[in-house]
Amino acid sequence: MDARICVVGAGRMGEGITLSYLLAGWQVTLIDIKPRAPAEQSAHDASVAANLRRELGTLSQLGLLDASQTESALGRVRLRRRDDAVADLRAARVVFEAVPERLDAKRDTFLWLGQTCAPDGVIASTTSTFLVTELARLVPHPERFLNAHWLNPATLIPLVEVSRGPQTGDAAASLLLDTLRQAGKVPVQCAPSAGYIVPRIQALAMNEAARMVEEGVASAEDIDTAVRLGFGLRFSVLGLLEFIDWGGGDILYYASRYLSGEIGPRFAAPDVIARNMEEGRNGLRDGQGFYDYAGMDVDAYKMERLEQLCKRLDIMGLLPRAGSALSAPDPRR
Repeated sequence: MDARICVVGAGRMGEGITLSYLLAGWQVTLIDIKPRAPAEQSAHDASVAANLRRELGTLSQLGLLDASQTESALGRVRLRRRDDAVADLRAARVVFEAVPERLDAKRDTFLWLGQTCAPDGVIASTTSTFLVTELARLVPHPERFLNAHWLNPATLIPLVEVSRGPQTGDAAASLLLDTLRQAGKVPVQCAPSAGYIVPRIQALAMNEAARMVEEGVASAEDIDTAVRLGFGLRFSVLGLLEFIDWGGGDILYYASRYLSGEIGPRFAAPDVIARNMEEGRNGLRDGQGFYDYAGMDVDAYKMERLEQLCKRLDIMGLLPRAGSALSAPDPRR
């Protein structure tokens, strides 16, 4: 494949994005823009190359590529410094910014990229700290600027959360989404809101888990077992809103009332749950909830989801089978 992207910032996220595109067969230029003395630069480049080789070796152990493909992937990456990256930046249709999470570093980088990249080249920040609305002010020609929030480990996790800026053009958004899909990623779009989607949800869950340890509700080991074998398993098949529809929004409403009374107001249900109840949108049994099930073969849909759950249980050695005792290893180990 002749397509090339550029990744600016050779830290953990920059390397992860680079590996994702190398695995997909792309040409990648990984750019280190930190000023360094010649000897330090050589040592840094050697370290980055070693990191990429080691991570590709891990992917090989996981069966995602063989030894010859590892060497081929390494042959498609170019390590560049700021002063010798101009030609690559001008040739790239998409440039991912992954410099340290400091506003001054972002400002300097975006000014340089705005002056260097091709006029129609898309610039995508990977920040997990700043909102696209804040960063767009730092980018010359912000119509080609978006945020693409990758999740670690970036090489393996398919999800990328994409936020458009106030001036982002449709062409830039379409190009970024298509480029992400070509690396096997599944982009979702969200408004520029603190925490995006996944970090906002997981912060609540992680804090609640830590709070239960603090309160002596259960041990860390038992909480994590419960998450892996209950919470995580179910929500790897059904999304959170889809799960509400399966059980019924009214069930969540009354459970939330009980929990908020017993534990605290953080468990109160949002207004949309009560509105859905009033409008007869409790989920599957009403034919509508957060999703519309009109015209859907609900039995086939439910069977599909249950089959997906069984496949996950089978992989874990936890699928119950008739007539035999379950002999799986302790799942907490």
